[in-house]
Amino acid sequence: MITALSRIIKYGILGFWRNGWLSAATISILVIALVVFQGLMLFRVLTQTALSSLQDKIDISVYFKSGVSEDEILKVQEVLTGEKEVKSVEYISKDKALAAFQAKHSEDQAISQSIQELQDNPLLASLNIKAKNPKDYQVISDSLANASFKDDFEKITYAQNAVVIDRLSKIIDTAEKGALIMIICLSSVAILVTFNTIRLAIYSSRDEIEIMRLVGASNSFIRNPYIVEGIIYGVIGAIISLMITAPIAYFVSPYIKTFIQEMDLWPYFMSNIFLILGYQALFGVVLGSISSFIAVRKYLRI
Repeated sequence: MITALSRIIKYGILGFWRNGWLSAATISILVIALVVFQGLMLFRVLTQTALSSLQDKIDISVYFKSGVSEDEILKVQEVLTGEKEVKSVEYISKDKALAAFQAKHSEDQAISQSIQELQDNPLLASLNIKAKNPKDYQVISDSLANASFKDDFEKITYAQNAVVIDRLSKIIDTAEKGALIMIICLSSVAILVTFNTIRLAIYSSRDEIEIMRLVGASNSFIRNPYIVEGIIYGVIGAIISLMITAPIAYFVSPYIKTFIQEMDLWPYFMSNIFLILGYQALFGVVLGSISSFIAVRKYLRI
């Protein structure tokens, strides 16, 4: 078994080198497909990070009328915390809201002086509610609108945040679908090119295959070297595609961090480089193996 396996691998490598230009063309197409595939992987990480970052900044703010006591607000907080859709509820007192407002506008002298001249705190106490899932905000909003303590509310801010997160989700979904369509198209082209490469290799080796048949070689022994050849295409394509995308990730990382502060692409890329290479190799090997198997099955007639 070991001898047969070593011969299969040897013949697969010889076939790869024998058809040098065809192999180079096949690997080139595979590299393009794999670069797009890897780009899709990184794009998904970026979009998920961006969406998670935005979700952390989205909440429902419930402002209470000035006459509502702190004890009543804390009771409402306790009720809302028990809701299954609610992730957290933060109480912002009038004093805390004023301190945050002053800190935010500390460089604006006009606003600072206006606040100091006021005898009473004009800001309202509030509860900031975060949902476990963005889709739950609508449920929470409807629940607040029908709550028994709704008369204590001065206003509820949700509609603008809902529009922002809904639009971003739609943009991300559209971009991911477009990238998926692209990877499917390029994968099809890669399979077609590899298929024709193996087909030509089989045709050029027809006399050798016929001799192997005459001496009693099994179907798997004849077929498997071409599968090995397809695997070689996939592995080399994965390594080259990683070498292409690594410098790209390094140079674009600072620009991405400007827009998404929570995402540092280059450290993420390096910390997951073996996982990325594994996915790339798996994807490339699957493409190469499938196309080789189809070519052998269709044209070898064994």
